[in-house]
Amino acid sequence: MRSRSITNTRLVRLLFVFAALATLASCGRNERLSESAYVVPPSFGDSDPHDWVGRAPASYPVHGLDVARYQPPIDWRRAAEAGVAFVYAKATEGGDLADPMFKDHSGGARAAGIPTGAYHFFYLCTDAATQARWFIRNVPRRRGDLPPVLDIEYNQASPTCRARPEPAHIRAEIRTFQRIVGAHYGERPVIYTTVDFWRANDLGQLRGEELWLRSVAGHPSETYPGARWSFWQYSGTGRVPGVSGDVDLNAFSGSPEAWAAWLGRRQR
Repeated sequence: MRSRSITNTRLVRLLFVFAALATLASCGRNERLSESAYVVPPSFGDSDPHDWVGRAPASYPVHGLDVARYQPPIDWRRAAEAGVAFVYAKATEGGDLADPMFKDHSGGARAAGIPTGAYHFFYLCTDAATQARWFIRNVPRRRGDLPPVLDIEYNQASPTCRARPEPAHIRAEIRTFQRIVGAHYGERPVIYTTVDFWRANDLGQLRGEELWLRSVAGHPSETYPGARWSFWQYSGTGRVPGVSGDVDLNAFSGSPEAWAAWLGRRQR
């Protein structure tokens, strides 16, 4: 892993601010660019790196993490200096489980100036309306937070639910969750999923949804042909300063200027 001084980090941030301000001005927008739009080139490692062929994650400038109770307390300021530009923390699962590290992770990342959001892990044996209400109960509406995320995938390791409902039912449940949670927060959730779940349930039929796609052995254009995505989870074995052990790594689909524009549209 390469190191970078604080002086260089600030220089990169300043250069990005000037570029992003110019972009916003050219679009006729005059909002103040917040600290949350700064992007630092990532300085990450990987305990089990993939040998990327074609467009690799490193070609994307904006990277972030998703975390849950499996990660112990994190030094978020070190993570920010290493290039973590956004964080999603697990908040809830199903209709009755809350992640015990949610407040610690989200509060720490937010205090370090990292744009932060919450995600819900969908439990295929509980109806979507119950799960939507549980997420709302546990995740306050907070100005400046990222839009919520619905994480829906098969969980064959679950001791209580290994159901594989019909695809039409899955899509209907997703629409229900999206409608209820979107109405509450004023921001429709981003949908996170995996290659096998996407294919088995023909999730390409979900028109107009924003996607976060897992693909750790190929670019999403190969594994999700035709899908338009905002986030790509490209590793589950990342190593990031300030984080103990492996952590999921994710890339945003666009440039730093596009990231600033996305935050302007999607931060609550």
